[in-house]
Amino acid sequence: MAQDKSAVNPFSPGAGHPPPFLAGRDQEVSDFSKFLDQDTVMRNVILTGLRGTGKTVLMDGKYKPEAQSKGWVWVGSDFSESSFLSENKLCKRLLTDISVFTSNATIPTSYGTLGFASEPTPQRLDFNFLWQFFEAQPGLTADKLKSTLEFVWKVAEARSVRGIVFAYDEAQVVQDRESKEEYPLAVLLETFQSLQRKGCRYLILLTGLPTLFPKLVESRTYAERMFTIQELGRLNPDASREAITVPTKGSRFTFTEHGINQIIKTSDGYPYFIQFICRETFDHLKVNPQELSIPIDSITRKLDSDFFAGRWETLTDRQRDLLYCVAKLPESENEFSIGDVVDVSKSIPGIKRFTPGDVSQMLPRMIDKGLVYKNRLGKYCFSVPLFGRFIQRKLERKDQQQTLFDAD
Repeated sequence: MAQDKSAVNPFSPGAGHPPPFLAGRDQEVSDFSKFLDQDTVMRNVILTGLRGTGKTVLMDGKYKPEAQSKGWVWVGSDFSESSFLSENKLCKRLLTDISVFTSNATIPTSYGTLGFASEPTPQRLDFNFLWQFFEAQPGLTADKLKSTLEFVWKVAEARSVRGIVFAYDEAQVVQDRESKEEYPLAVLLETFQSLQRKGCRYLILLTGLPTLFPKLVESRTYAERMFTIQELGRLNPDASREAITVPTKGSRFTFTEHGINQIIKTSDGYPYFIQFICRETFDHLKVNPQELSIPIDSITRKLDSDFFAGRWETLTDRQRDLLYCVAKLPESENEFSIGDVVDVSKSIPGIKRFTPGDVSQMLPRMIDKGLVYKNRLGKYCFSVPLFGRFIQRKLERKDQQQTLFDAD
């Protein structure tokens, strides 16, 4: 039986899943397009924001086709921590990715396996060829990588390629390992800065959490001049409305004005939450077509379970107390300081007061867990959007359960 498309749920929350309509990012796409027009690449791009702001979707769904339409080759993948265990592993990652492009090209070679001259035969530039070329170059790891990528650029230029974008998601994992005397991040920055100065049209696009850029600058201070930061935040009300209403055009089910406003308020304009709430609401309407209200409490509980709970379960009781204190702050969704946490801990019943030393020792662990990041000197923020609201709900439910228990 054919499926009724008017009843198909168009919303798709998920890590990197493209939404049915990408709302509110036209300015970012326009700005990125200008970087592709550089005759000499002098500025690279960092696309940063909290989880759920749509970084991966924007990169894959808009930036990639924009680059390809202008004659750029697009290579890359997710950066895993294993890619940065050593300088050698970083080079393998980069050459593996670029070989997807070069493997379609060949060069003539006139030497047989024993070194004697022979009839020219085509040599495919696959990963094995690139790696052998890399290892045959003199100098340090960075010198070898520069020589190899400079050779690749000559091949690309001969094929009338406008440029090559190296695009990497989840790049906040990048780091040097001084204790191991391994500096893969420094090699990455040094290599591309050198190649760009020579006129090789390579452009780096990195996406990640707000902790990414400080790591780059810490590795090489000139990273400040290499990158332009595009920061993704929540959608404004008009863009949020489009993200909700455009996908349901032509559908059997649409949202009422009250429902739209409720979704915008609950999601606070974060694209992932809009998709999540809309998907759950759409499914609910299909089963209950006569119901006029959105079961927002039930949907919020499911969101808590699917998105927030896994992060919460990794915390100790004392770490949870600290985040309770942060959530109680009036500006918890923006930023907070160590002093703010210390002060508010004095007024929360049932929580042992925090000292400045307690908080300063615990915050790095919160950062390692990906829940908090340092925004600027002395100021911190949640890495997860609306995490403070989640904690507040946890507090309310805990208080309710305690009241019921005491009543018994």
